[in-house]
Parts: sequence; C-alpha cells; structure tokens
Amino acid sequence: MQPAHQPANDRDPRFAPALRVLEDAIAARAFPGCAFGVLADGQILLHSAIGRQTYDANSPVITPDTLYDIASVTKVAITTTAAMLLHQRGILDLEMPLGDLLPGFVIGREPGSPARHVRIHHLLAHSSGLPGYVRLFEQHSTPSSLLRACLELPIEAPPGTRAEYSDPGFILLGKALEVLIHEPLSQWAHREILVPLAMSASCFCPLPAQRAAIPPTELDTWFRHRIIQGEVQDENASVLHGAAGHAGLFSNVPDLLRLAQAIFDASQADSLFTTKTIDLFSRRQPPTGSSRALGWDTPSENSSSGSHFSPHSIGHLGFAGTSLWIDLDARITIVLLTNRTWPDRQSQLIRTVRPSFHNAIREAL
Repeated sequence: MQPAHQPANDRDPRFAPALRVLEDAIAARAFPGCAFGVLADGQILLHSAIGRQTYDANSPVITPDTLYDIASVTKVAITTTAAMLLHQRGILDLEMPLGDLLPGFVIGREPGSPARHVRIHHLLAHSSGLPGYVRLFEQHSTPSSLLRACLELPIEAPPGTRAEYSDPGFILLGKALEVLIHEPLSQWAHREILVPLAMSASCFCPLPAQRAAIPPTELDTWFRHRIIQGEVQDENASVLHGAAGHAGLFSNVPDLLRLAQAIFDASQADSLFTTKTIDLFSRRQPPTGSSRALGWDTPSENSSSGSHFSPHSIGHLGFAGTSLWIDLDARITIVLLTNRTWPDRQSQLIRTVRPSFHNAIREAL
C-alpha cells in the first residue's frame, strides 16, 4: 500500500511556482517553515521542505520528514479511519444512538431531548447539534471531568438540521469508539491503522527525546505558560492527556501520503479499505449545503484545496496549519504541514497560502 516510487527532485521546474508560494509565505511570516508532498498515480512527485522551526535564524531547518502536530487532521487520520474500519468489519453501526454507547450523554436530560436522537453518523458529519468549540479546559483539569462536561453540553439544533464543525462531537465520537473496541483509541489505532500502513513516524504523545526535532506550535503565555513543542497544542486534548478523538496525532508527509495511497488502493484485495467504505465515507451528508462527508470534508466554494480538486475529493485541515487533500478522481494527494500558529496564533495568512499552493501544484500537473 506504500507509494511505489521515490520522490522526484524538488527542483523539478514544474513545481517552481508552488515553491515560490511557500517561499513568499515564509517571507511574509505566514509560518516559519513547512514540509510538503505530492502523490499522483502511486508516485511521489514532490517530497520536500522549506524554512525553519521558528523565525530565529539559528532555529533547526525543517526536513521533508519532520514530524508536526497535525491538530484536527487527527479527526480523519485516526478517528474517521477507525470508524471506517469498524463499520467495514460490522462492529460500528452508523445509525446507533450515541446514548447507547455513552449513557451519560442522555442521562439527566428531558425525555424529549434531541440528545436522544444524536447518532454516530451525526457526529461524523458534524450535524449533531453540538456546539463547535467549547473551552472546557478552563474549568476542567482532569480527563474524567472534561469528558463529563462534554457529555452534558447542550444540543443547540435538532440533529441533522445544522452543520457546525464540532470538536466536542469528535471528542465524544472517540470515546464512543473506545466503548466498542474496549481499549484506548490511540492504542487500537497504532495496531490497526499505523502499523498496517507503515505509518511508523506517526504517534500520540511523542517521547521527550523526539520533541526538539518537532516544530513548536506556540509560546503559551496564558494556560500552560511554556513553549508548546512536541506536545499537543489543543488545550482540551492536553487535558485529555494528549490523545483524543479530535486532536493529538503527530505525523509527517510520508505517513500521510501512505494513508492516501491506502485509500486509492481500496479496490485491491489486500487493501485496508474496501471501495464500498470509501464511497460511503466520501459522500456528502445532510443538511443541504454542508460540505461535510462522514468525517472528511469535501471541496466547497473558496475551498482551501483551491479550484482544481474535483467534487469527488476529500480532505481536512488542522488548526496549527496542516492539511491533507485527496482527489479520488484524479488520484492526486497534496500534504502541507506547517506551524502557522508560532508564536501566537495571530497570523491568518495560511488561508490564502493553502489554495494558492494547491492551485500551483495542480496546474503544474
């Protein structure tokens, strides 16, 4: 399932405009450095890096294999992929009410509460009615306390009627999957996803010896009061000991390209996925107008994927400045990993860099 060919030289003149986009972004302080890769028809055409870990001239140089906090790309690389495999194996019923797996989600609510109608597919499609983001970590300092608060969050819209990207929804989805697999999701995912796909660099909670080689995401002056480097940036995930359904994975370009290749290989007998699974999870979900498939996002108007990814594409972004886009029709994948939140989350230039970079790559091909 691994890409079959070695990467081309990153000085391939076709990619010069794309590399200029990234060089200009670094000069404009969109991010201090980045690693990136392109997979097309089973060949890695580009696998390279530019810049440094921070804006300090003496900061370590980024390499093509540098490990990054991929933030919410965890939602697809781990949690959605786990849901795909569990559904494929007949273990996960997408129509199952969340309250059947996590009774605390419905206990104490009114008999007619919409919480009783939240199903697994609503969590995957971000249509559960749960709020988008809640700073649970401000009042809850232990995993059990934070999870209890997450279970008790209000349902703000009837399930299936509103699309709102929800971190709490994926925190709860991760816990629901753990009920089915009877072990921590991070442990199951290592054995069932990362090892089979040879994603050997990817991990939750990197070891102390690894941290200096990982670009820092933030100089945290208000919550943890230290440089966040080699530990998850997301505060809710931090309280959850660094491994959660919504964030926490550290990965690199080669590993994410291996995941994409496994998706392309779905028609092969030895693939981790079946074509039926990919078709189901890549299909846009209600309500009308939502770009969300099951776990995955799809290109929308003004998409971060640019203007050349087909409607039959899936992808996801991470808050720290990471992204993965897979065009299922063209069989092209583009990975871009940055730490755009260094040092203080203020820069939003990544919003223009991503589509420009993706467009330049697609036009080069």
